[in-house]
Amino acid sequence: MLATLVPLFDENMAVSAYSLFAQKSNYLLNPRFLGTGSNDGATNIAGLEIIESMGIETLSSDKEVFVEVNNISVFADISSLCSAPHDRIVLLADQTITPDAMYVARFKELKKMGYRIAIRKLTDEKIEEYHELLLLMEYILLDHKKHDMDKTKQYFSSEYPDMKLCAVNVDSKEEFDELKASGGYTLYEGDFFRLPVTKGEEEVTPLKVNYINLLNMVNDSDFELTKAADVIGRDTALVISLLKMVNRMAVNSEITSIRHAAAMLGQKELRKWINTAVTNELCADKPNEVTRISLLRAKFAENLAPVFGMEVHSSELFLMGLFSVIDLILGKPMKEALEMVKLSKSINEALIDNKGEFAPVLDFIIQYERASWQEVSRQMLLLNIDLNSVYDAYIKSLMWYRDLFE
Repeated sequence: MLATLVPLFDENMAVSAYSLFAQKSNYLLNPRFLGTGSNDGATNIAGLEIIESMGIETLSSDKEVFVEVNNISVFADISSLCSAPHDRIVLLADQTITPDAMYVARFKELKKMGYRIAIRKLTDEKIEEYHELLLLMEYILLDHKKHDMDKTKQYFSSEYPDMKLCAVNVDSKEEFDELKASGGYTLYEGDFFRLPVTKGEEEVTPLKVNYINLLNMVNDSDFELTKAADVIGRDTALVISLLKMVNRMAVNSEITSIRHAAAMLGQKELRKWINTAVTNELCADKPNEVTRISLLRAKFAENLAPVFGMEVHSSELFLMGLFSVIDLILGKPMKEALEMVKLSKSINEALIDNKGEFAPVLDFIIQYERASWQEVSRQMLLLNIDLNSVYDAYIKSLMWYRDLFE
């Protein structure tokens, strides 16, 4: 199984929902399945299986999750496949579903059961043909590059005033700003929020400089616990986070000072906690998905270390994933941002030049989170990587992220 969550943003760049894209097989090993996926479990819905096994809160907190259904799986006993609240699930009709009466009737049944309905990959010439089906839809995902969006928005606001329009393939901040200004959209999907920074901001705020200094301190090979504890003690948010962490580890212990709490964690765990907690604070003025990507990439990279035969480098891979969006966090080009933090040569090579021993892991993670399944499958085939090992590494990352903020 391969699975990833793709965020859908509102106009304030806050995540409003996730699309859960899943694939059950490496289709490069089964090329007859490519293109249709029609034999991939038939009536099984991989996305619902994942939600049921992990719990919807692990995946998306309080947000809706879009799950793709096709012309066969839409007739499955969906409520028995997944016990999550029906109104949290958005069934996303793919291109195999036609406007025939049997699909209209089926989606009417599903709406009565409380499920939300969406559709994507609908061309302009087919919109009229899908009228009866569109009357049932809460959302339509539109590739803004393939539609006359002014006419499309005008049409939908007239014919389907309650439907929410979602612009997909929004690949730059300029596109996002333009679409937002034009109005009519509820959600946006694309790479616009995580594009590399090419022009730096004038300066980094003093608070962020302090956080960077703390990161540099603890990533020295042999830092002093007491010095780190004293720096933590100057920031209320970090103190609260540290105390919560220590209290989870030692329920009956009475913590007498910040130094005491740091000593209870020990050097190794304190370093890892500071890297994650400080990164979270650094991202406080950024879209919440930047924090999520940073932390998930870090844990995913660490979990992939044995899969790539790099178990000895798991800590470095964690840092590589953590700082893979440091340019977004600091508002500087990657090379300039990394000059502020002390990282190994291997990490710098991967993040700046996409070279070196860690680069394949970083590229794999980025392709995975974009649901580029054909490229992911190609890399797994070339590197003889087991599909289930990758899935387990990703799922454990999601669970770790959930536990981090409980």
